[in-house]
Amino acid sequence: MITCFIRYEIDPFKRDRFEQYARAWGQSIPRNGAELIGYFGPHEGSATTAYGVYNIENLAAYEAYRARLAADPLGRENYEFAKRERFILKEDRIFLKNMSMPHGAPMEKATKP
Repeated sequence: MITCFIRYEIDPFKRDRFEQYARAWGQSIPRNGAELIGYFGPHEGSATTAYGVYNIENLAAYEAYRARLAADPLGRENYEFAKRERFILKEDRIFLKNMSMPHGAPMEKATKP
């Protein structure tokens, strides 16, 4: 399993459009074969940095997934929306492998007496 991290530089005055874009991927990405972790937009700090993060089996599966996504009606519409509205200024992808697995059990929450 690999994880794709997409780093976006977005127009801070079109943040609402990026949010609409992210919600559409929330529907289209899972139905086309990737495990979406989420799309994350500015909250505190940078007003121009956002991320999309999803898991995929391997790079061959990624290529097949990208082809399905491009053919998906909502996927095509979302690509066109981004192109037309120009809220994404820059986009970079990196594929990483989780090297800390398996994780330990989480610490139990402290309870008040």
